[in-house]
Amino acid sequence: MADSKTDKQLLHLVIGGELSSIEHVTFADLDKVDIVGLYPNYASALVAWRQKAQLTVDSAQTRYFIVHLHRLLDPEATGA
Repeated sequence: MADSKTDKQLLHLVIGGELSSIEHVTFADLDKVDIVGLYPNYASALVAWRQKAQLTVDSAQTRYFIVHLHRLLDPEATGA
């Protein structure tokens, strides 16, 4: 657990799946979107993203993304 005095929690979500087109970020089937997980910082989200992206490197239509949830939850805050 993060110490509230030293570590600021910056939530990140890693999701992915097959896109309907490689030109747009539109998932082909929302029921099949892979919700990889929720992470307390960008560094740990990046590790998860790399693992999933590497597993799907042969599928051009499959993409994974890191969503910066902390920016959505607190858009006024400045942070990493």
